[in-house]
Amino acid sequence: MLRAILTRLATTVVTLIGVAVIVFVVIRVVPGDPIAMMLPPGATEADITRLRAIYGLDRPIVEQFLIWAAGVLGGDFGTSISLRQPVAQLVLGRLPATLELSLLALAIAIAAGGGLALAGTRWRETRAEAAVDVTGGMALSIPDFLWGLLLIILFGVIWPVFHISGRISPALGPEFATQFYLFEALVRLRFDLVADLMAHMLMPALALAIPLAAIISQVLKQSLKETMHLDYVTLARTQGYSETHVILHEALPNAVLPTLTLVGVQFTFLIGGTVIVERLFGYEGLGNMAIDAVINRDLPLIQGIVILFAVMFTLVNLLVDLTYALLNPRLRHG
Repeated sequence: MLRAILTRLATTVVTLIGVAVIVFVVIRVVPGDPIAMMLPPGATEADITRLRAIYGLDRPIVEQFLIWAAGVLGGDFGTSISLRQPVAQLVLGRLPATLELSLLALAIAIAAGGGLALAGTRWRETRAEAAVDVTGGMALSIPDFLWGLLLIILFGVIWPVFHISGRISPALGPEFATQFYLFEALVRLRFDLVADLMAHMLMPALALAIPLAAIISQVLKQSLKETMHLDYVTLARTQGYSETHVILHEALPNAVLPTLTLVGVQFTFLIGGTVIVERLFGYEGLGNMAIDAVINRDLPLIQGIVILFAVMFTLVNLLVDLTYALLNPRLRHG
């Protein structure tokens, strides 16, 4: 187990280095000069040359990468060209918002997808199972940003019950001591703040959760369907247990293991999907900042955001693999 953990950690380091090299090179070969975008139309060549020297863009690309990598190892991701603030401060300031949105979406997806899978298994070979399959197919066929548009039209325009932009009402924002607004509001038992936060977060979270819930439902239902024919499940039925008890206490614990891996992999894609959804809802998270950074050709900020996304993806995958190994006796003792 220790050897597997060390191997995965080494693979993670190599992956992050590869991502850093690719991103660093690609964003510099794309046409467009970020320095020229910073300066007014009347700027002289001397002004451009001076700013290029300040941001180190006048050096060879290999030297630029080595300087940037040395700074990253020391915790310095550079200074944002467009916002003129430390990249680490900007990225870490927006990260809590994206994490809260992603975790809320994941919780909704697990609850909805698991509930549909259990319902389809409990009433299998009936119209209820067919309805579950149709619902899952419809949910999966529409991408998250289109779900976002539909939710805005339904619950922001036709029936305006939720906020369609922002993270919290401006009058309530200064009350927070950290950037984890929802967690802090729950800890402080400020349910008025929780209600306002949920009114802003629910629609983008639903937009992200609906396709993932459909995937979870399909995979878990298929896994349950295979498990329901095993001997120990049949034995539980012969002992007089109800079908609901058999599903929840006998079939589900083993059927949920393949779904766990799927949830971990899909959660990384869910975090990536926040880029478009956050922009659509004007949500003040990391994805929204990433689009602004690309539009402004803010190279240090793009690099910092991509590296952070890469770190989150690799850590989530590592955590899922370790959790799966701990829950599966064959892998734990193999």
